[in-house]
Amino acid sequence: MNLRDLRYLIALGDTLHFGQAAERCFVSQPTLSGQIQKLEQELGVALFERTNRSVRVTPIGLQITGHARQILEQVDAINALATGHKGPLTGPLRIGAIHTLSPYLLPLLMIELRDRHPELLLEITESTTDLLLQALREHRLDAALLATPPDRHDLEAINLFEEPFWLAHPRDHALYTQDDIRLEDLAELDVLLLSQEHCLSEQVMAACRLSERPETGPMAGLKASSLETLVQLVGMGIGVTLVPALSVHAGRLAVSGVILRELQIPQAFRQVRLVYRTSFPRQAGLRLLSDNIRRVLPNTVRPSH
Repeated sequence: MNLRDLRYLIALGDTLHFGQAAERCFVSQPTLSGQIQKLEQELGVALFERTNRSVRVTPIGLQITGHARQILEQVDAINALATGHKGPLTGPLRIGAIHTLSPYLLPLLMIELRDRHPELLLEITESTTDLLLQALREHRLDAALLATPPDRHDLEAINLFEEPFWLAHPRDHALYTQDDIRLEDLAELDVLLLSQEHCLSEQVMAACRLSERPETGPMAGLKASSLETLVQLVGMGIGVTLVPALSVHAGRLAVSGVILRELQIPQAFRQVRLVYRTSFPRQAGLRLLSDNIRRVLPNTVRPSH
């Protein structure tokens, strides 16, 4: 038994699919399957129940997988402590970021990190909130940039900044001549939303006080996955949308025929935070990373202290 076998065990326990587990471990499926069989023979127990259609963890397999996670967590802690001894932002650091934040924050941050911490090897994963939290729990990420609070006792967060929402509406919209946009005005608009797996959709609905997603109209079935798509639709006159302030910085969402306006509505913002496991040993490095993030923020967002 070795650490590689434990990683194979955990990957198969997470995915319940030999092909996906092998892909995660960067090996062939026969290699992973053979090592799992050797591990079962060594332990003298069946870790998985296999059929032609499914793979299931046996009760003893579930217990052993739990111990394997603890062992690998301690191995990660040893490596992290050794790396941290060289410097808080030295060596590899695996950070996740949600889709509606990553393209707008990371270009600002990467230049700062390259200049101040050239010894840092930052590994970025871009995904949805649920998948990033899963990767965090499974120790495939060290921390994640999210816009929702952690919902587990074994996760903590560093508040980074409050990011106001901006309204995107067509140039010929009735709001064009209106100086101040009120909450009541938003409730009467056809608001375009990202697909449900994006937490930004729920936050926009809360800001606009929408109780449910639109079920009628030409965009009722819209399942957009990018802010760029929504703003292009706004430019076509199909509706309006709310976008986070960083996406507006440096003209990233500039589209012909679309007006982008800051909202003066107190609850129209999201809190961006860096979420990590309470057991992560390089928390000093995460605090230093947070300081670097706040340093590069434009004045359209409000840093947290």
